[in-house]
Amino acid sequence: MIYKPLQVTDKSGCTVTLRNAQIEDAQNMIDYLKVTASETPYLLRSPDEISLSLAQEQAFLQNMMDSHRELMLLAFLDGKHVGACSMTQISGYRRHAHRCDIAIALYQQYCGRGIGAIMLKAILAEAKKAGYEQAELEVVADNHSAIALYEKLGFVRLGTFPDQMKYETGKYVDAYWMMKKL
Repeated sequence: MIYKPLQVTDKSGCTVTLRNAQIEDAQNMIDYLKVTASETPYLLRSPDEISLSLAQEQAFLQNMMDSHRELMLLAFLDGKHVGACSMTQISGYRRHAHRCDIAIALYQQYCGRGIGAIMLKAILAEAKKAGYEQAELEVVADNHSAIALYEKLGFVRLGTFPDQMKYETGKYVDAYWMMKKL
């Protein structure tokens, strides 16, 4: 999906530019995945599990741009990439056509500035325009700030995945399934 660039202001009064990811962003996105995965335990993969080739990431981004119902939205502050938020279909089946999956991550130094909320509001608006009726996400149960943000935006906790992840230390963590009607 192509998203017309939009400029908004974060909590600190800085201008944030939102735009869809482009082919030229592929290497930056691979680097972003590795860094954000190393900054927090709340993401699905560990940094060493991110092994996408440049060609694979380019193909992924091209597919996102070609899709009418999927979007990889990037945020930039003073020209620097600070985060990404995605909207993807749950499956290609008609019986799931009303549902989309939402995912978001920011570099840690940009958390708490309202950029995540800005991105989520933008992607939820695009999800509604794309014909989705509900947005869904999973969040680690210990990620209290993310849960608070999702609830503020109207997501409701509807289920728990016990022991959804197991860290290298052997510790298990639960995750919540959250949903918002659009």
